[in-house]
Amino acid sequence: RSEIVCFKNSYHGSTQGALSVMGSEDFKNAFRPLLPDVRILDFNNEDQLQQITRQTACVIVEPIQGEAGIIPGTINFIEKLRKTCDEQGVVLIFDEIQSGFGRTGTMFAFEQYAVVPDILLLAKGMGGGMPIGAFISSQQMMSALTNNPMLGHITTFGGHPVSCAAAQACLDVINKEGLHKKALTIEKTIREKLIHPKIKTIRGKGAMLAIELGDADLNLKVITSCIAKGLITDWFLFCPTAMRIAPPLIITEEELNRSCEIILESLNLS
Repeated sequence: RSEIVCFKNSYHGSTQGALSVMGSEDFKNAFRPLLPDVRILDFNNEDQLQQITRQTACVIVEPIQGEAGIIPGTINFIEKLRKTCDEQGVVLIFDEIQSGFGRTGTMFAFEQYAVVPDILLLAKGMGGGMPIGAFISSQQMMSALTNNPMLGHITTFGGHPVSCAAAQACLDVINKEGLHKKALTIEKTIREKLIHPKIKTIRGKGAMLAIELGDADLNLKVITSCIAKGLITDWFLFCPTAMRIAPPLIITEEELNRSCEIILESLNLS
């Protein structure tokens, strides 16, 4: 099997393999040639899942698309994706590099679906600021990487002890302080306070949200004003009309309230 299936406006990274399954030609074209036999489907389109066949090796998907502007997968779509992969003998990979480690209200976003991936990819919030990523799967699947060739799939910095210690500490703090539950409190505050005629909608889950303004120029003005007032935010690679809301899970109530005030002030000035 040689085919890899990914989705439009997906973001998985900028090195060759990850870039190959990025769902945007604008970011890929300058770096071609990339991996061949990549099929890009439309996210949340259940009908297109029939294009996953016995020629497909794996499907890689974000359960909540990040750079598309925080687009959650529908329950029906994610469940049908799992069912289709099972029927066709295809490996299902969830990229939770943005959504993992408590950001969406559960430790991992896939817990909010009745679906378990074959492979789970993690990074970013995993290390609490230290560089680390993880590839998690069953013992059977991981063992396939231990041989053929001799020593299997090796890496110079795999399991770096300092980064692993930081990740362990980060995980301990999230569990001890219930920061994944705090993400839901953050979402509640954001949705209650950020009410403004220029806001079309607020998308997402927990502390992984997007404020949709429907206008890229307006969005840039609001973001620029927020930064000038001391609030760091940005837009999305594939959605310039929306502003990212992804505060640290340790944000205080006072800081969160002030952040909402700054956003509203910036909306009024733009």
